[in-house]
Order: sequence, then structure tokens, then C-alpha cells
Amino acid sequence: MQMFWLGHASFFVESGGKKLITDPFDEKLGYPVWEAEVDVATVSHDHWDHCAVDRLKGSPIKLQATGEFNVAGFKISGFATYHDQSEGKERGSNIIFKIETEGITLLHLGDLGHQLSPEQYTALGKIDLLMIPVGGVYTVDAREAYDIVQAIKPRIVIPMHYHTPHLCFELAPVEEFTCQFEQVIKQPYLKINADNLPETMEIIILDYSSRLTVSE
Repeated sequence: MQMFWLGHASFFVESGGKKLITDPFDEKLGYPVWEAEVDVATVSHDHWDHCAVDRLKGSPIKLQATGEFNVAGFKISGFATYHDQSEGKERGSNIIFKIETEGITLLHLGDLGHQLSPEQYTALGKIDLLMIPVGGVYTVDAREAYDIVQAIKPRIVIPMHYHTPHLCFELAPVEEFTCQFEQVIKQPYLKINADNLPETMEIIILDYSSRLTVSE
């Protein structure tokens, strides 16, 4: 399985020749726009910087729902959460997606704006790789993200939704999150399989400019 961070909350995942994108965005956000064909696109919520499925070429399956689905070789489960700490009264709802492929379980938290309940953690089960917003303002902040990481205890943590030079609005920098951990790894992209997952938790910062190495 290969994974590239495209910027913000958007990732490109390729597994067994099938391609998935999370929370695609358009050019208003500031990052280079991904327009290549994918098989499925997950959308955590309808805000403009997370739902630009119309910019993708081909006819991807758009998945923006709770429940369990088998789509393009991926087993995907959507769980209802909120974009804020007021049960959606400020910014609405948010779907977090559990994605299973090649014996690896990924969890994309979208724009999660609150701590999860014990019942929600139980429902999620074991998670190998966690994609978590850390920039605050519109999502959980660095400290709240740290608490979520400690509750889930994934093998790999990839921060997202934080400030970069490309982003058109202000969020906190990723360092406010990563400074809470002793070891942080930076790399252009991720290539893993179920047999080489780390024994202890790794915090990995991916480089969004590396998406240019993916054939579009």
C-alpha cells in the first residue's frame, strides 16, 4: 500500500491497483489540485475544502455516509461525529472513515472537532494508521489530538489539517502537535504492508509536495 499526503485533509491511497482519495479540495485552498482518476472518494463533510469530488477525472464512487461498505476493493466504515464541541450546532456533522485494505486498518478523522466517547473508541476497534487533524481553529487542537492518539494507540500517526505556506487561511503549525512526542519522522510518502508495521508508535510527517511523483 502506498499513501501520499496531498495537503490539508486529503490523502491518496493506492492498494492492489485500486485508488482512493480522502477529502479532495479545489484550487481555492492553495495546494496543487489533484484531478487524476481514482476509484473512490471519501468525503467527511460538505465544506468547500473537503468535498471537491467534481474536480476528479473519471467517475469515482463518492462515499459520504455512515455504515459499512465494500467499495473498489476497500472495506470502509463511516462513523457519525461532529465538526465542533457543540454536537454540530456550530459547524455541523463530520464522518470519520475506517478503511481496511491489505490487512491494514486506516482511520481518517476528517474535521473532527471533539473528543470521542468510550463507546466510539470501542466501535472503532484496532487501528494501525491514524490520520488526525492537529491545527485547531476548526478541529481538535494539538493537545486534544494528543489525547485521541493516546486513546487509539495506532502504530502510525500522520498529522493533517495544519498550517503550511500553501494554505490560504491560518491554522496552528504541526510543531505544536509533534513537540509532544520524542521522535518524529519526516518522509515524502508512505509505503507499507501488514508485515512491516512499526512495533512502537511512529509519528510521521508527510511532504505534500511529494504528490508530484505520483503519475496523474
